[in-house]
Amino acid sequence: MTLGMMATDVEQRIDFPAMRAYKLARVHKQIEKQNLGALLLLDPDNIRYATSTYMSEWARDKYVRWAVIPRGGDPVCFEIGTVAEVKKILCPWIKPNNFRASTRWARGAYGLSATNVLCDRAVADIKAVLQENKVTDMPLGIDVVDMYLLEALHRSQLKVANGWPAMWEARLIKSPDELKVIELAASLADGLYEELTNFIRPGIKESDIVAQVYKWFFEHGADRVTGAVCVSGPRAWTHPHDHTDRMLRPGELVYIDVVGHYLGYATCYYRTFAVTRATQRMKDVYRRAFEWLQASIDAVGPRATTADIASKWPSAKELGFENETQAAGLQIGHGVGLSNHEKPFISRLVSLNQPEPLQPGMHFALETFASDGENGARIESQLIVTENGHKVITKWPAEELMICNPK
Repeated sequence: MTLGMMATDVEQRIDFPAMRAYKLARVHKQIEKQNLGALLLLDPDNIRYATSTYMSEWARDKYVRWAVIPRGGDPVCFEIGTVAEVKKILCPWIKPNNFRASTRWARGAYGLSATNVLCDRAVADIKAVLQENKVTDMPLGIDVVDMYLLEALHRSQLKVANGWPAMWEARLIKSPDELKVIELAASLADGLYEELTNFIRPGIKESDIVAQVYKWFFEHGADRVTGAVCVSGPRAWTHPHDHTDRMLRPGELVYIDVVGHYLGYATCYYRTFAVTRATQRMKDVYRRAFEWLQASIDAVGPRATTADIASKWPSAKELGFENETQAAGLQIGHGVGLSNHEKPFISRLVSLNQPEPLQPGMHFALETFASDGENGARIESQLIVTENGHKVITKWPAEELMICNPK
């Protein structure tokens, strides 16, 4: 059941303490399973997953905040100094002493000598957490890192390991509360498509549609918009995965992907529309994309694998490409959570020969593309793997090609 958007005292909606505890427990489990002493997280989505803390999107690629999750210990968050003081008040699930000022090296903008000094200080702060938890001699798993910090970690003689496998596995199975938030995010995207079907008409540009996506999402409670794709008319083949200032014209197709985040959790949700009218040829292209999508959705269940899904999609040669690498972006599945691309990832490129099992609690999107060399259609749905099969949570109709502003 989709819930109301706001917290209230008269209904049990999202149990945020339970969601925080669930996520941190999964991270700790993976630290032990991967035989790590701790995780050093610099990816913002990983930080949010493990600590339930967040800062504005401007910080995403600047290495101004990070978190250390020690084996069996409490998270320690390194934040911009003033931010750390505020979070001591606003985030009581983290011990106040575990919010600490981060030493920023500005991606090397200070100059090499100063950058090395600052990175050595940052590593000393990280090493102090490891010493407090008596895990200095064990590998430190890291998700993302720049070369300045990596070199400082090597200078410190800490053992460094790849921490991404631990985080991908931790994030793979969503809790019941995470799934509630994910459905709320999908309901936002449903409403956005109602807005867009009334907005699409000849004379507006692809960029106008993208602007409307951002505007509507933020006006209705999204806390982040990763982006939007809008491709129209002859730009549809082959799919460029972007948008331009091209103006829509009568009698052509336009497909749109909306990627907004509600309470952190993402959507990834394509639909294709005809502008004013549709030819039979357009309808045939759309029908192929829909049938491939529906076949792959029908294959989803707790005893299936990613190969069962990928096998429902056309081969690269059927699509007019020489090999699966060239066609890899056209028929795919991908996990959706705090990131809009996460585990599991499904593609004929690898999934047929290296299948992964599906499990209840997984949430992912499946997307297909069809073209006749002139027109292109792309459709995508998000679904949850359940104990008995699956649940599609994106509700905007896709069975038939919808015509906007018919004439």
